[in-house]
Amino acid sequence: MEFVRQYLCDVRAIADRIDQAAIERLVTLLADLRDRGGRLFCLGVGGGAGHASHAVNDFRKLTGIEAYSPTDNVSEITARINDEGWETSYANWLRASRLGARDAILVFSVGGGDVEKGVSTNLVRAIELAKAAGASVGGVVGRNGGFTARVADACVVIPAVNAATVTPHTEAFQAVVWHLLVSHPRLQTSRAKWESLATS
Repeated sequence: MEFVRQYLCDVRAIADRIDQAAIERLVTLLADLRDRGGRLFCLGVGGGAGHASHAVNDFRKLTGIEAYSPTDNVSEITARINDEGWETSYANWLRASRLGARDAILVFSVGGGDVEKGVSTNLVRAIELAKAAGASVGGVVGRNGGFTARVADACVVIPAVNAATVTPHTEAFQAVVWHLLVSHPRLQTSRAKWESLATS
């Protein structure tokens, strides 16, 4: 019971400490993206890859933003990893997608990428490509935010309140944040199914 109590106490602490202004900056980035007719590319590895796929669905269905994720085509991304290498796999996928200045990427990562430590280098190379192309960069990351937080145009860093549970809390709150985004009145264009069935 003690672990359960502490885990949920940490959830409350994160919710209280999360930077609401940073979330609003992400809302603005995405609203501007839609206004200029740009595309959103959601990137993540591990749990973040799952988040990217889910978020693509929500952005397309609930906000009308054209969105894609490299890990939704397992044949292409594994071929790129096999033939070209892990580090450039996402950047080369973005290059083939003709990422441009009208577009944006949204990164879901616990550490945000760190070349020196050899962690999520594929995300770092994808971000570098996006910046070079003039695309907007957003992120929802944990710990100190790593490379993503340093260079992004809008980035939410999930507060680390317990060193023992940084990964599960970060990944849980990534889902909280993107669901907040697609529910935000500046972005949402269609209601989710259950909300549309609600009766007064």
